[in-house]
Amino acid sequence: MSYTIEKLDIKDYKKCNNIWNMSACEFTEKFRKEIESNNRVVFIYKEKGKFIGEIAYVFDMNDSDYTIPNKRIYISRLIVKSTHRNKGIGGILIDYILNEVKQMGYSEATIGVDKDNLPALHLYRKKGFYKIIFDGKDEYGEFYKLLKVL
Repeated sequence: MSYTIEKLDIKDYKKCNNIWNMSACEFTEKFRKEIESNNRVVFIYKEKGKFIGEIAYVFDMNDSDYTIPNKRIYISRLIVKSTHRNKGIGGILIDYILNEVKQMGYSEATIGVDKDNLPALHLYRKKGFYKIIFDGKDEYGEFYKLLKVL
C-alpha cells in the first residue's frame, strides 16, 4: 500500500477523528492548543488521502523527565486506526519522527506508555526505547517513561 506522511495542518485537525474518537478524548482541545502554539507538531500517515495514523513530538512537557530544551524531546500520540493495526504503520511512524527530531539536533527522545499496553511496549523496545527513567502511576494508571538516545 502506498502512503504519505505529512505534517498536520491545523485546519485539518478534525480529520484526526478518522483515527481516534476526538469527542471522547479529554485531551482533544489541549492538543489543538499545543499545535496552535507550535509546542506540538503532528505528522499524519495517509493512504489514498485518508488519515490512518498519527504521531507527534512535543518540545515542552513541563517535565524534565520528558523534555530538556534542545536535548530531549517527547514523542506523543502514536495512534493507528484500529482497522490498520499490526501492519507495521506504528513502526514506520516512529522511524519517521525519530529521524525528524535527530535532524533537528535532539540527542534524546522520550515516550510514555501504559504498563498494560503490551503491543506498544514491544514496539517501543524494538525501536530502541530501552531505558526506563520513571516507573510509577498517575490518575490514569501505571506507566513507564522510556528514553532512547538518538
